[in-house]
Parts: sequence; C-alpha cells; structure tokens
Amino acid sequence: MLLFPPLRAMWWQRGEPARVLLSGRNARRVVFGCMNLVTGHRLFLARQRQRAEDFQAFLHEVRRHYRGWHVTMLLDGDSSHTANASQALASQLQIRLLWLPKRAPELNPMDTLWGQGKDAISANKQYARVDDHVESFISHLSGLANKEALQTSGVLSKQFWLKRVLSKNF
Repeated sequence: MLLFPPLRAMWWQRGEPARVLLSGRNARRVVFGCMNLVTGHRLFLARQRQRAEDFQAFLHEVRRHYRGWHVTMLLDGDSSHTANASQALASQLQIRLLWLPKRAPELNPMDTLWGQGKDAISANKQYARVDDHVESFISHLSGLANKEALQTSGVLSKQFWLKRVLSKNF
C-alpha cells in the first residue's frame, strides 16, 4: 500500500495543466495475506516492510490461527519467503511452503483478491494517512463473504488449477 497510489484516471479542465500536489515522500505498508482455499477464510497482517522477519511474524500469526491444522501456503519467490530463516521457521511451525513458478501470479488466488481490493480501495483515491489506506483495504477484503472471496479469487472456477487436489482431499 502506498500513501500516494498511482492515478489511473483524472479529470481536469481542457487546456489547463493539471495540478498534482505531492509531499515528496511516499509512506508504504505491506499487507501479508492468506486464504483457506476450502472455507474462504482470510488472514491479514500489515507491516512496515516486507523483510524476512515481517514474513516470519505472519507465519506465527497463521500458526496461531490454524493451531492443530495441516497448513500449506502457496508462495511466490519473494526474498522474504525464500530466506533461510523463514523456511526454517515454517518447518519448525509445521507449515509446508509450496512454491509457485516464477512470473505466474495468475496461479495465486490471493493475487486476484489483491487486484480486486486495489481496484475498489486504492485506485484514484488519496488517504490522509497510509494506515487509513491499509485499514480500508483490509476491511474491504475481510468484509467479503467467504464464498465471495473464493469466487473472486477464481478458486470456485471449473478451470481452477488446484480443483482436483482440493476435491480429492476435502
């Protein structure tokens, strides 16, 4: 999340230059998230950075919430995910990490939810504080009904690439 998200469209009087005020700094936040592909339940954690220790805090949050469950997380190759300490912690917490192919965000159901959330909450909107932006983003995605989240993310599609695995195991 950025305090000043990119503008996708803007209206201004024809023939006059558009004024865009910037503060010179752009506050950032990272939102970690995961979704249970069977129930549609989602967990989110906002952090200041996307470092290995921030991802590890999210792993702890996932384990706290899914105590006693077998957890497998689909992940991209971000360095916070692939860090040796992150992988060691996941193993210690008994969270299996399943790696998605490089440059294949369409395989990650959460990426579709992120896109929907960014379109609804972030596009062409300015927030007074980056934390307000993050709160609105997480509230929007948390506010989706579980079935709606599964539908939006493509999990309920007949062509979902993990459909056979999910139907076989659940």
